[in-house]
Amino acid sequence: MATPVVTKTAWKLQEIVAHASNVSSLVLGKASGRLLATGGDDCRVNLWSINKPNCIMSLTGHTSPVESVRLNTPEELIVAGSQSGSIRVWDLEAAKILRTLMGHKANICSLDFHPYGEFVASGSQDTNIKLWDIRRKGCVFRYRGHSQAVRCLRFSPDGKWLASAADDHTVKLWDLTAGKMMSEFPGHTGPVNVVEFHPNEYLLASGSSDRTIRFWDLEKFQVVSCIEGEPGPVRSVLFNPDGCCLYSGCQDSLRVYGWEPERCFDVVLVNWGKVADLAICNDQLIGVAFSQSNVSSYVVDLTRVTRTGTVARDPVQDHRPLAQPLPNPSAPLRRIYERPSTTCSKPQRVKQNSESERRSPSSEDDRDERESRAEIQNAEDYNEIFQPKNSISRTPPRRSEPFPAPPEDGELDAATAKEAAKPSPAMDVQFPVPNLEVLPRPPVVASTPAPKAEPAIIPATRNEPIGLKASDFLPAVKIPQQAELVDEDAMSQIRKGHDTMCVVLTSRHKNLDTVRAVWTMGDIKTSVDSAVAINDLSVVVDLLNIVNQKASLWKLDLCTTVLPQIEKLLQSKYESYVQTGCTSLKLILQRFLPLITDMLAAPPSVGVDISREERLHKCRLCYKQLKSISGLVKSKSGLSGRHGSTFRELHLLMASLD
Repeated sequence: MATPVVTKTAWKLQEIVAHASNVSSLVLGKASGRLLATGGDDCRVNLWSINKPNCIMSLTGHTSPVESVRLNTPEELIVAGSQSGSIRVWDLEAAKILRTLMGHKANICSLDFHPYGEFVASGSQDTNIKLWDIRRKGCVFRYRGHSQAVRCLRFSPDGKWLASAADDHTVKLWDLTAGKMMSEFPGHTGPVNVVEFHPNEYLLASGSSDRTIRFWDLEKFQVVSCIEGEPGPVRSVLFNPDGCCLYSGCQDSLRVYGWEPERCFDVVLVNWGKVADLAICNDQLIGVAFSQSNVSSYVVDLTRVTRTGTVARDPVQDHRPLAQPLPNPSAPLRRIYERPSTTCSKPQRVKQNSESERRSPSSEDDRDERESRAEIQNAEDYNEIFQPKNSISRTPPRRSEPFPAPPEDGELDAATAKEAAKPSPAMDVQFPVPNLEVLPRPPVVASTPAPKAEPAIIPATRNEPIGLKASDFLPAVKIPQQAELVDEDAMSQIRKGHDTMCVVLTSRHKNLDTVRAVWTMGDIKTSVDSAVAINDLSVVVDLLNIVNQKASLWKLDLCTTVLPQIEKLLQSKYESYVQTGCTSLKLILQRFLPLITDMLAAPPSVGVDISREERLHKCRLCYKQLKSISGLVKSKSGLSGRHGSTFRELHLLMASLD
């Protein structure tokens, strides 16, 4: 009797090099779960078919890195927003640019297609939300209310509402027909990264960097439940198609949640790092993640995942497929969305005052065609995915097959050994062995080849040290005839620089112990002063990484000490130093810049107020240091990638200093 091969619950499907430079955004097609769109710092939008190595189509036209992409529901249109604030819409079936939309003054952080009408919503670093009419190439309405960058936008299933999540820790719900805000949902203590509507009920889920997921009732406009204890910031959530549960893409795991009451049904270990988007197809959940120029896709078999129940299963899944239970009929039901049978009514068009929004479609179409191109790099896959939609099909459409699951570790070896041990039925027949040529291994697929250059900034996460080679640490044999070195000689040469490194690490550990001793006394300002006095930026970075985790530790006198160190960190060649400096500067600007400007603008007090004079002196000192840093931030705001986006956000926060 044959032994069945046990398959895995979650596995890595493929990894591709999606762009010549860093990937800055990606999105999965929710209808098919097979189409992937990526945006990169090379100003391109590339389209891929999941589990196929070649790029289907490459869309050009943007002149700055693409920071947000979105596919419409039928996967016929794609919209991409760039760092410059421009938005471009392409028709994938016609393989050409459809519209170019201008009007935002900063990065495009989020996009979404209306589920029924030809409208697109965009959220920007300039805190504005705009609703665009693709047919007329104009802005229909502008929504104001957020005070920081809008990170996520989602239309409701019936197309009447728009939910927005922003860095100001709030979620807002907008009425598209009335053109105003319906409700604001506070409660998160960190930037809100993602929102998602329930597919049937009036329910909204939001995930935040504070490691919580909140569920909101859209009839009573109040919180239903709050799930805490996520292993990291929540970046992607997705409701099951029948609405029975919510999937949360966490750090290296998939978690399945219920909300009335809040509970975790299941935890599946998936080594996907920071997953960026999720989709469901054929009872499989597809997750995609990116790191630098690489994009990886993963699959979770939902038939082996618990989606209802009371307690979480063990993260190490057992090997038995699970029957899917029905939703609990006693659970409270909310109002159901009413889907319109036709396209949504066109919202009222407002008067356009901006020159960038008063654009004639006829005068711009020719220029769009010249500047934007759709380069079909794989005609066979393109015709298979996009072209059949234009022809009349006389047979039922072919459904995509689920991705086959690999066997569990150890099972494959046992099955292979058993097959090899079987006697062959035709052992006496001998076939001539042909001469086989060893074909060269195909190169890794990339959208455009680019030479690998030494990075100007040393990245915080990397697979190998910058500027170091393993051969430099091995003993060199100058003469081929020379006898091989004995182990003792080889070890002595390898350890020549070891003592120096140990001295450096020991010194750093001693300095951190000194700072920690002062910290335990409860004086944060003195501990920071001691770290600065050591004159070692690595110690300052270690201390700031702790202080940045709790904003309440920051005081005005602490800013006067830290700001000169932040200026040094922003000019460092190490990416981790720059990130820490930007985080500290953002906290200072958000908490103290209004106080500083108000104190400097206030009229002088009558009489003697020593505490006010001291506070005024600190404000003047901080203002002078911030003015010095603002020039550096402005000069770096033109950078591409994540650093450029962060510096542009800081530049907007420091606008009141000019």
